[in-house]
Amino acid sequence: MPRRFRAVEVLVAALMLLFGAACGSRLPESDFTGRGAASEPPARAGPLRVGIVTSATSPVGGRAFTGPRDGAVAYFERLNARGGIDGRRVEVHTCDDGGSGVGNNECVRELVDEQRVVALVATAVLDYAAAPRVSAAGVPDIGGQPVGPAYETYPHLYSIYGSLAPRTGGKPGWDGKLYGGTEVYRYFKREHGARTAAVVSYNQSASAAYARLVTQGLRAEGYEVVTEQVDFALPNFRAVAADLKEQGADLVFDALDTHGNARLCAAMDDVGARVTAKVTNAQNWTDTVAEDYEDAPACRNSLWVTGSSRNHQETGHPAVAEFRDAMKGRPLSQWALEGWAAAMWFTDAAKTCTRAEPETAATRACVDAYLEKGEPYDADGLLVPVVFEHREEPPKTRTTCLSVARWRDGEGWVTQSGDMNRNCFDVPQLAYKP
Repeated sequence: MPRRFRAVEVLVAALMLLFGAACGSRLPESDFTGRGAASEPPARAGPLRVGIVTSATSPVGGRAFTGPRDGAVAYFERLNARGGIDGRRVEVHTCDDGGSGVGNNECVRELVDEQRVVALVATAVLDYAAAPRVSAAGVPDIGGQPVGPAYETYPHLYSIYGSLAPRTGGKPGWDGKLYGGTEVYRYFKREHGARTAAVVSYNQSASAAYARLVTQGLRAEGYEVVTEQVDFALPNFRAVAADLKEQGADLVFDALDTHGNARLCAAMDDVGARVTAKVTNAQNWTDTVAEDYEDAPACRNSLWVTGSSRNHQETGHPAVAEFRDAMKGRPLSQWALEGWAAAMWFTDAAKTCTRAEPETAATRACVDAYLEKGEPYDADGLLVPVVFEHREEPPKTRTTCLSVARWRDGEGWVTQSGDMNRNCFDVPQLAYKP
């Protein structure tokens, strides 16, 4: 399979799961239900072992998945320098699954069966083939990036975006359907008066499917929608850009990979197409924008991003400042900040467990019970509060809060519309198949 073809598939899968999970399960308040704890062997004296599985050498490229791992490792390094968890060091075992299902199963076998890790943390993989094995072993997987439907399917798996789905191990979501809200489109309509939006995709099934999902959400919010499709093998971005200019679109959404986005932006600059916002997602919320979009200064400065975690450039926030200080020498990105938050999440669970079970330390079962206890988690303000419920029926509407930032040359990603926990919308939830 060609390299960029696979890149589109993973980007689209990530976007679709972000759309569904982030929209329906990060709330300022909620009711909760509990579930049984996982079974596992006791972890006694010695370091607490955690595993991090990353598709570091996947066909998508080296930078695509490494952010969560880097953030989590930075957190554990700082934690150990400060004495660990009640005097016990956290021993981190990383594994690169190569972006394949075979590699993923091998990583899980090594970490779960051989290393006997207490938990997996900050998982970011192209093909989570071993998710059923992790779930069956009762190993909590904490703060993973939901590329694919595993985190909406299996118990003991806890994505960084939370979940409302039953997660019984059968079909993902509710009878094979996931649900996502329209808050992103509502935001631009409310804050910027946007009325016309363009959706650009490849003539490739995954890309086109995600474009249909975005189009559905935009129309539900009353937008006039312009759809544009380019040939994957020989994309004519200049023709698309010219049509965007003629149509007078306020916003541009896409189902493209980073390379395609950069080429589209360059074409928009070439033809003089100006928009209120070229909207991207948390996976592209990185500090390499100037490099990635070096040929498109105007379009680059119209890039906006939305997500469910605090802008990693909000240096005035103490938790962000600590993250950035610990990350010195490592690439900064929103996924790295979310990996840091995932490591913090495990640490808070393990601290509770070691104090409750001093003789056995933190077991898989105890850590899992902490995740299931029904309390929102915000990682010292880095996350819009994450919730896990197990609803028998999907929600029709949800209140969802957004983190929003805009790229500015010389400043980087600048937070917009105030604190993310007050930038909230009550919006309908739309069904889609993963």
